Amino acid sequence: MAVIRSVVLVGLFSAKDRDYRDRLDALEAQVTAQGGQVLDRFVQRRGVSDGGVRLMTAPLSRRFLVGPGKLAEIAAACSTRNVDAVVFVNDLSGFQRRWLSTRLGCPVLSQADLVPSAEVSTGPPRPRRRADRGRIPNRRR
Repeated sequence: MAVIRSVVLVGLFSAKDRDYRDRLDALEAQVTAQGGQVLDRFVQRRGVSDGGVRLMTAPLSRRFLVGPGKLAEIAAACSTRNVDAVVFVNDLSGFQRRWLSTRLGCPVLSQADLVPSAEVSTGPPRPRRRADRGRIPNRRR
C-alpha cells in the first residue's frame, strides 16, 4: 500500500450507535500509528430525523454509504485540503470503492485496509491438498 500522509475519516452510523465517536477515535489512532494525519472527520447518522427513522430498515445505496449532501462536503474537503485518501469505518464493496474514488478524486479505503497483514513465515509454504486427489477429473472435449 502507498504511503498515506493526509486522511479524511468517514463513517455511517445508526442513530442507536452511541459509541460512534469512540470508533472514529480508534480509527484515527490507527491512522496516526501508521504515520498518517487526520485532517477532517465526517459522520453520516442514519435514523436521527423522522425521515431517517423510516429509512433505517431500507437497504443502503449501492453507490455510497453517505447521502449526496455529505458526499459533496467530503469531496470539497478532499479538493481543498490536498487529501491523500479517504478512510471509511464501514466495509466497502469494490463497486463502492471505485465509485467513491472517482467522485472524491482520491483513493478510498476501509478500516480493514489499514490492518497490517501478518507476514510472519513459519517455513516454506505447504502445498495445498486437492479434494479430488486420486480421481480422474471428467473433462469434456
